[in-house]
Amino acid sequence: MHGTLPDREADRWHYHPKGPVPLNPLFSWPPRPAAVLRWYRGAWMEITSLTVCLLLALALYAWLLPPLAEMAAFRPGWMLQVWLANLLPQAAVAGGLHWWLYIRKGQGMQKKFDTRDLSRGNGTFTFKNQVLDNMWWTLGSAITVATVYQWGIYWLMANGWVPTVTFAEAPVWCVVWMLLIPMWSGLHFYWVHRLEHHPRLYKHVHAVHHRNVNIGPWSGISNHWYENLLYFTTYFIHLIVPSHPLHLVFHAMFQQVSPVLSHSGFERVIAGETEAAKAGDFFHQLHHRYFECNYGTSEIPFDKWFGTYHDGSAAATDRTRAFKKQMYTR
Repeated sequence: MHGTLPDREADRWHYHPKGPVPLNPLFSWPPRPAAVLRWYRGAWMEITSLTVCLLLALALYAWLLPPLAEMAAFRPGWMLQVWLANLLPQAAVAGGLHWWLYIRKGQGMQKKFDTRDLSRGNGTFTFKNQVLDNMWWTLGSAITVATVYQWGIYWLMANGWVPTVTFAEAPVWCVVWMLLIPMWSGLHFYWVHRLEHHPRLYKHVHAVHHRNVNIGPWSGISNHWYENLLYFTTYFIHLIVPSHPLHLVFHAMFQQVSPVLSHSGFERVIAGETEAAKAGDFFHQLHHRYFECNYGTSEIPFDKWFGTYHDGSAAATDRTRAFKKQMYTR
């Protein structure tokens, strides 16, 4: 409710977070240091996509990935290990979260944004099943493209043809670069994603991802092959910026696994009476329902700067619909 008037936008959702969708206060003016501290404390000191991806990266680097020296020549052994380092966490996190939220229904409808269940018997999707469609495009297309790109980057690192760094040589830089990778990911994502919403590219490519109006864990990187070729170019930053293999592993987990949580359809994962982890991102949930808004992430407020920010209000929905009508009729 807004005073005595009903909130028209809240009525369209099963669960609608209160207030405007928050954006990173780092870019606010005048500066709000306390708010910035709360934002990053919430991101790095709780169970979130960032902390889950960092833990996965550390585990993969310690126990699965071979030493960089072994990657100096293309051989099936280490190439298989890199593929598994992408496939296994993707399947485990997406599969586990899907089981808990949509099969076991472990928290019922608590914190679920959309009233609807995931789609079955719908000819829009490959195999007429939303989950099978998303699994195919994720494990078949996305993980393949991501792995091929990583093979090339590791091979270049191992041969000394791109700048590398070790934690012993530059501990401060290594930590700073680890913290900046999500920011770079958000910057890259906005511009690639905005390109994919050009009507022609959208129709033939990005529409595969946007079959998912009501999203689930397997929807995160369920993309057309061509979209994945663009989406994963974010890894090419490691060809320019001095990086350690662990930076690439973390970048891979953040780019591949964090969308599982942000597309989960639930704001929080709840176990018993405890809100165990942050999950769904209402900022991006709005994008999947209304399409021509919130192209980026809440980390860098490109959408606010360029006039496509949907703050979760009915007025923002009206603006977005008008923008979409203009975009597709001119």
